[in-house]
Amino acid sequence: MGDRTVVVKVGSSSVTARDGGPDRDLLASLASQVADARARGTRVVVVSSGAVAAGLRALGTAVRPTEMPRLQAASAVGQPLVVRAWQDAFAPSGLVVGQVLLDPADLFSRRQYLLARATFSSLLDQGVVPIVNENDAVADEELRFGDNDRLAALVAILLSASTLVVLTDTSGLFTADPGRDAGATLIEEVTEIDEVLSVAEGAGPVGTGGMASKLAAARLATWSGIETVVGDARREGIVAAAEAGTAHGATVFRARPRPLPARKAWIAFATRPRGTLHVDDGARAALADGASLLAAGVRGADGGFDVGDAVEVRCEGALAAKGLARVASSELAGVRQGERPPRDVVVVHRDDLVVLG
Repeated sequence: MGDRTVVVKVGSSSVTARDGGPDRDLLASLASQVADARARGTRVVVVSSGAVAAGLRALGTAVRPTEMPRLQAASAVGQPLVVRAWQDAFAPSGLVVGQVLLDPADLFSRRQYLLARATFSSLLDQGVVPIVNENDAVADEELRFGDNDRLAALVAILLSASTLVVLTDTSGLFTADPGRDAGATLIEEVTEIDEVLSVAEGAGPVGTGGMASKLAAARLATWSGIETVVGDARREGIVAAAEAGTAHGATVFRARPRPLPARKAWIAFATRPRGTLHVDDGARAALADGASLLAAGVRGADGGFDVGDAVEVRCEGALAAKGLARVASSELAGVRQGERPPRDVVVVHRDDLVVLG
């Protein structure tokens, strides 16, 4: 979709005012920044949270419920309120907004994935600013994106965006929790996100306030060649600074120098695995060298998957790769008992496989 597409994700803590309704002043500021970006020729998609909070306020509910049906009902009430607030925010600039509600099926299926991309392309071609959220009102508890940070990263991958901007109520990623450690400092640039993930895993407080999900989203995006910025939604000019690569005072996650092609990014991050293939060390090494996964290297198979389904490839429990199966699980059912297809049968072809370990 081009080099001038930016996805801006705004979290609930930023979208929502103290009374639970949309923060109209903040939305107006961000809408103005998006309008400026559009004037520069950049196409912008907004992923917006805040539907549940707005719905609870409208329903007069002070305490957030724990029951999923009540949360979904609140989302159904709040989603049009959030979109209306965005409409009002963009009205002074004359930009039209369009609501896009996604669920995982829209991205897990290759056909639906391409249809979703075509819809976004049509909206952007017509000058519309898409306002995106998960379709929470009818989402399946077991089949969800999980959070809007992940959703925003997947939308950025879908659109081959140049930049993902994740806006929140902090300046970015700190060396420790700044609320507990006065010596915590902002990490302004990350070139190898896997190293940061390992540090954050042991740091504990770094993951509070949703930062862990932002790191995971940044990993998805940067692996696909998309620079990612995590910053304060209230910082003036944050969208332009992120787009220009000059977002000082925020955390910039640099894109990998050798990003995944679009189809492999879809396989790696947008498909839902239907099963797991367990392989030996020799097979893992061969995959890392660019080989296909042959039946000879498969030591076990879990789950019921068909030809064309996504599967994880694990070695000693650790994720090594992900790909599309060319052999159904029924043909691998006897692997543990020594029964297997011919050793040279391709279980996952290298063209359909992404090494992740």
